Amino acid sequence: MKFLRHVSAPLSFGPPFVRARADLRGIMRRVLIALTPCVLFALYNTGRQANAAMATRGPDFPHGWRGDLLSVLGGGHDPADLWGASVHGLLYLLPIWIVAVLTGRIWERLFATLREREIHPGLSVIALLYALSLPPTLPLWQVALGISFGVVVGKEIFGGTGRNFLNPALAGLAFLYFAYPEALRSDAVWTVVDGTSGATRLSLATEGGLGAIARSGTTWWQAFAGTVPGAPGETSTIACLVGAIILIATRVAAWRIMAGGLIGMVATAIALGGLVNPSLAIADVPWYWHLVLGSFAFGLVFFATDPVTAAITDAGRWIYGGLIGFSVAVIRVANPAYPEGVMLAILFANVFAPLIDHGVIRANVRRRARRGA
Repeated sequence: MKFLRHVSAPLSFGPPFVRARADLRGIMRRVLIALTPCVLFALYNTGRQANAAMATRGPDFPHGWRGDLLSVLGGGHDPADLWGASVHGLLYLLPIWIVAVLTGRIWERLFATLREREIHPGLSVIALLYALSLPPTLPLWQVALGISFGVVVGKEIFGGTGRNFLNPALAGLAFLYFAYPEALRSDAVWTVVDGTSGATRLSLATEGGLGAIARSGTTWWQAFAGTVPGAPGETSTIACLVGAIILIATRVAAWRIMAGGLIGMVATAIALGGLVNPSLAIADVPWYWHLVLGSFAFGLVFFATDPVTAAITDAGRWIYGGLIGFSVAVIRVANPAYPEGVMLAILFANVFAPLIDHGVIRANVRRRARRGA
């Protein structure tokens, strides 16, 4: 009878992960620690870009409520002011994160009540990854709509935390991308201050190749450091590398996925550079520029290595990472209408992760059977 009671117990009595037991709170704490460099740099660079844009518009440019509150908090509008830039960036990112957390919590509470189970931790990390990937000036109602889709369709309808096959933050971003393309696709969406415009380095590469990036005055080291326009958490490859080291050292993320993604991107970028139509300007961009352009480093470190949605076998992780790197390079070079590619590449790999693991396991079984025979 005890056995029957255990089998018929609700899923919420067991661990939140179907594939393995894990201390979910401990994992989320480690991910937050790994995200800290990206968050700190996002605050600084977002505020710095905003202050620089205001400086070009002159002293009469309206600062809005953020500018008024910044003055109260002791910050200024000097792009070189570390404190002022960081506080200004916080005033852009904090409302987005708060709206994402509150909206996601409402949906989690609703599903938890209907299923009579507890709420598992992790929403704060999902909301932070989501916020770091959005334009800082995105309307808050769109923020709420995107995270609603990510939490409900990307996670809860599959059983909740640990049972989803898509990353909820990426699912929310994908929804916004297709539902409101002008909010996430145009060059100007990444500029912090309303009324200004400017292309990201990846957009410049798509339009004019490496020469367009050079004419913008951006060096590879600037792109590597992250002092360029872009999504708040994605511009600094250095911060992403620090986060990768922390995730690997704490055994939260699989280094094989990161290595496979890097190898796949490098090999594909080199191959496409010599085979595609020369009219595609981005084809002449070297692989080491692809590494620092867009969200490749951020996506590979924090989204692709999600332990729930990624492959779990060692060989499968190499294949899974390689598929992501391959897809990113193909989308960027062959699809100039949407040069980023990282979000769609990871979601594509999420769908195939179970099939990749199944194929690896079946191959191991057949190999052992032949060895035993």
